[in-house]
Amino acid sequence: MESFGPRGSKKFPTEFANCFDEQNEPMSMKSESKIQPDKIHQDSIISIDNDDETLVFKQYDLFIHGFSQMEEIRRQGKLCDVTLQVEDQLFTAHRIVLAATIPYFQGMFMHDMLESKQKIITIREIDAVAVEALVNFAYTGRVTIATHNVQSLMVGASFFQLSHVRKACADFLEKRFNPHNVLGIRSFADTLDCGSLKDAAEKYIQQYFHEVSLSEEFLALGLPEIIDLVKRDELYVSSEEQVFEAVMKWVNRDSLTRSEHLAKLLTLVRLPLLTPQYLSDRVSKEELIRFSHECRDLLDEARDYHLMPERRPMLQRFRTAARCCNYIIGQIFAVGGLGKTGDSLSTVEVFDPISGRWHMAQAMKMLRSRVGVAVLKNRLYAFGGYNGVERLSTVEVFDPVQRAWNKVASMHCKRSAVGAAALADQLYVCGGYDGLSSLNTVECYTPEKNCWTVVQSMQKHRSAGGVLAFDGYIYALGGHDGLQIFDSVERYSPILGTWSSVKPMLTKRCRLGATVLNGKLYVCGGYDGQTFLQSAEVYDPKTDEWKFIAPMNVMRSRVALVANIGKLWAVGGYDGIYNLPTVEVYDPATDSWSFVAPMCAHEGGVGVGVLPLYPKCLGAD
Repeated sequence: MESFGPRGSKKFPTEFANCFDEQNEPMSMKSESKIQPDKIHQDSIISIDNDDETLVFKQYDLFIHGFSQMEEIRRQGKLCDVTLQVEDQLFTAHRIVLAATIPYFQGMFMHDMLESKQKIITIREIDAVAVEALVNFAYTGRVTIATHNVQSLMVGASFFQLSHVRKACADFLEKRFNPHNVLGIRSFADTLDCGSLKDAAEKYIQQYFHEVSLSEEFLALGLPEIIDLVKRDELYVSSEEQVFEAVMKWVNRDSLTRSEHLAKLLTLVRLPLLTPQYLSDRVSKEELIRFSHECRDLLDEARDYHLMPERRPMLQRFRTAARCCNYIIGQIFAVGGLGKTGDSLSTVEVFDPISGRWHMAQAMKMLRSRVGVAVLKNRLYAFGGYNGVERLSTVEVFDPVQRAWNKVASMHCKRSAVGAAALADQLYVCGGYDGLSSLNTVECYTPEKNCWTVVQSMQKHRSAGGVLAFDGYIYALGGHDGLQIFDSVERYSPILGTWSSVKPMLTKRCRLGATVLNGKLYVCGGYDGQTFLQSAEVYDPKTDEWKFIAPMNVMRSRVALVANIGKLWAVGGYDGIYNLPTVEVYDPATDSWSFVAPMCAHEGGVGVGVLPLYPKCLGAD
């Protein structure tokens, strides 16, 4: 037992004292001690009156230095008690280190497996370079991931159950997706059962389907994989022509063996969504289609869809439903709106959700507040608005490739506080205010012809209402007619050319935000005649029911709402006192709103649209 001096103080053991010199430095065990314990009187030993007090000392860098020393000891080949053999290479190590840092070896050494007592353990499932890197990682906590080793490292990390290294490899690959490698990475992720990487690859393929379809990897896919892709509702394409062309490229790559599958694939292409001109000039002249009875029947069905509208309800629903990609990673364009002085702006700024920052973009040619905005075929359109003097009928379009705004044909009517949406290959503007009264008129723009046509008017005059496209219809929600604010909703069928009523919202709203996400309609904010609103609602067409979701963090009238990356983005607005540059995001998974970076050049009242990010290898910023 250890002895204690007077008052409970602990005596230094003689053996311990002999190991240190006067500077408290370790001495050789063979050297003569300079300390003479017999000359130390017990009364001179430090004493502590209260021996119940304790101190816990921690040296936080002990493990860092300790592992560093173990790595150096290993490199010197000392104290090693196990050798890993990979092909013709040998790697020595310490069992305790491998068991403590690599789950695979912990299971091997701690459960009396046969290898636990072997001096040499053969590893067959991983290449030597990966084993060396991961054994080094066990000692240093560092590993270098590069394009030339990421696959072997991820295989090794999966085998050794190093989840953090595996995730780092998956993140490395995800950041390097491009249309020419994403299918291969998806297959690799599937082989390793890495769900997160595979899901990310699937979303990338869906967003950039057209670009992916031009790759060699796509042309080398098997029939089941092609079928799986072509049938998806979530493909983001500018038109169904891109899906048709992808199918034909795949078939023509090996027409002798693949032509027999053409009819089956064409049943998954939504031929009725192709224009009559394209059906006549391109589809009908394809030789493989001309000589296939089944293919010709599908072509005739698509032609009848255009020639005999009354037979359209007889078609299978999926053949005429537009594809809808809910997880587009896009840049949010805030267009026009108001400045700090309340003046109308031509300013445009862009939010990059990846960097989380706003930056300036090319300004429009004209000042526009209360402007209508819609996106069609990766082009951003700005309709009408107010320039500070008068309401506008002019329209301009932004081309992200040329990075320029250009004027197109003007609308028939001047419109501010106008709603706009894209459906199929056309753009619709609904209602608005012409400077004298709220409007119920609706116009349809065809970009290919650069012309406007007037279609059936809405049931109500709606200024500052929400307008969106969903499931083949144009929806008009809320708004006001100058006398009353509406909770009503109506929708337009381009096939029938008529408007019909839909279940009303739970709250009267004008100057609201409205958009579509995951097959549901969302509205937020606005003004009900007495209160500036922060509430939000969602409509499920399957149940024909509206319900409230979590309210926004602040009241927002004149708010713009868009969907991006599977979430809702509420941009700008007016809270009854101030115009708002702030932005908040709604996550359906958590039913919650959170703030992100505010706009830097706008004070609310903007029009908003989302343009998809281009793959980096195609020249995107």
